[in-house]
Amino acid sequence: MTTAATLPILSWAVPLAVLMLVLAMACTLVRVLLGPAAQDRVLALDCMYLNGMLAMLVLGLHYNSPHYFEAALLVALLGFVSSTAMAKFLLRGEVIE
Repeated sequence: MTTAATLPILSWAVPLAVLMLVLAMACTLVRVLLGPAAQDRVLALDCMYLNGMLAMLVLGLHYNSPHYFEAALLVALLGFVSSTAMAKFLLRGEVIE
């Protein structure tokens, strides 16, 4: 069984990908904190959970563990539901009718 750390290109590509995803999360954190409108903040949170999910998938490739993929699936599911709820709240002012 070949792990991600034994392949030569993945030995430097995986840490670089995680670093780029963490930098993207830091940029979206700035938009969450300084966003002029609520819509900007919701969109930044949506981008942040997406970057977090992708970082978990890259770490799953690196450590060759299926647990990261299951956790990334949960993050994607919860992120989608929360984005939908926030969009409905911003559109109508209530989540549950």
